[in-house]
Amino acid sequence: MKLLLKSGIVVTQDATLGVLPKGDVLVDGDRIAAIAPSLQAGAETVDCSGHFVLPGLVNAHMHTWQTALRSVAANWTLLEYFRHVHAGLATVFTPEDIHIATLAGALNQLDHGVTTLVDWCHNNPTPEHTDAGIAGLKESGIRAAFFHGSPKPDPKPGEPHFSEVPHPRKEVERLLKGPLSDRQALVTLGMAVLGPHYSTLEVSDHDFALAKELGLVASMHQGGGEAKTPGGWETLMQRGLVGPHINIVHGNNLTDEQLRAFVDLGVSFSITPENEMAQGHGHPITGRLRALGAGPSVGVDLESAVSGDMFTVARMALASQRALDNAAERARSGGIPATSTVPAAEAFDWVTARGAAMLGMADRIGSLAPGKQADIAVMSLGPLAMWPVHDAVASVVMQGSGARMRDVLVAGRFAKRDGKLARPDLSGVRARLAASGERILSRLNIKSVSREIAAT
Repeated sequence: MKLLLKSGIVVTQDATLGVLPKGDVLVDGDRIAAIAPSLQAGAETVDCSGHFVLPGLVNAHMHTWQTALRSVAANWTLLEYFRHVHAGLATVFTPEDIHIATLAGALNQLDHGVTTLVDWCHNNPTPEHTDAGIAGLKESGIRAAFFHGSPKPDPKPGEPHFSEVPHPRKEVERLLKGPLSDRQALVTLGMAVLGPHYSTLEVSDHDFALAKELGLVASMHQGGGEAKTPGGWETLMQRGLVGPHINIVHGNNLTDEQLRAFVDLGVSFSITPENEMAQGHGHPITGRLRALGAGPSVGVDLESAVSGDMFTVARMALASQRALDNAAERARSGGIPATSTVPAAEAFDWVTARGAAMLGMADRIGSLAPGKQADIAVMSLGPLAMWPVHDAVASVVMQGSGARMRDVLVAGRFAKRDGKLARPDLSGVRARLAASGERILSRLNIKSVSREIAAT
């Protein structure tokens, strides 16, 4: 199937192609065949005048299994979240709860222009829970990296603490031989491990080595309370277990010396600025990475606490770093910087190319260029919201919204077209999601209004 996306403002994120104020994108099958100011082709034509044509966004970190808990953690600090979610609500999830939350969360990401989702699933006490999450991702049609994690309940008498439990090799191998055997498929595998902040050195050693052996990204949270293994990172580096296959999420409490060592070793970083600032992690490490010539990928983190719109997250990352830089300059000179310290265009890189690089998929996604996967988002300028366009990339970042996505393609197939997701049963998805959330929340005696809303 060939598609010609015609006469849009094409923001390619490709260093050679740049921005086409009026351009065409030809899609042939699952790949981009050509990009030019004007193309003629025997293809179905999609009029994109009055729209931006963008690379699909990459949400680099989200716990999609929490979709049915939307807004529940909006007023919780990190410690409350640990107590109420991981030691509480998470323990009553069934495989069906995981499935509907993952399906609905992935569909919402598609609805908002995200074509690649890093689903950091750390509530999978059984293989059935894991398979349900993977099935939800596949059913949605999104491109996804399923990062297989482990639950974190309070241990029962006689059981080890989760920090003492190595990542299950047999389960990872089962997935690589079974539902996630094709490493070129839309849904692929990564590992959501504990890391030295949340596990013993023996567990971290095992998990890092396993990921390296199997050629998988090993992603871990870093921050929140005291480290389980002080000095663990340094030991793991000495053992040669830290490199490009390691992804650090948050990292707010890392020292500058550690960050420099990680950047030199090719470690990637994923920040979740809105939730980090709200729940008490600390300030995002954006500027500290930039000072080292690096930069973060960006994710939503928790829809139980914040929205799933990646444009909001990008602006949060940008504004928080500018605020830190402005405050530092005031402290130094008593004034403000001569100009903004972080260009708006850089924030768009964080939610596209940086996420692709973190996954090792920069040759496939994260920008629009001939030969790359046709993961494309078409966003309306709206009647007034984004007019006039003087700086295309800055307009996308500062005025963009997932709510204005008209079309979304993943590997050349419409996941959303003319403002509607390619699913006929969204009312059924909503009903199942609401029922799941109400059952789970009953554990904390939290009243939900979803049923009343659905009834109207």
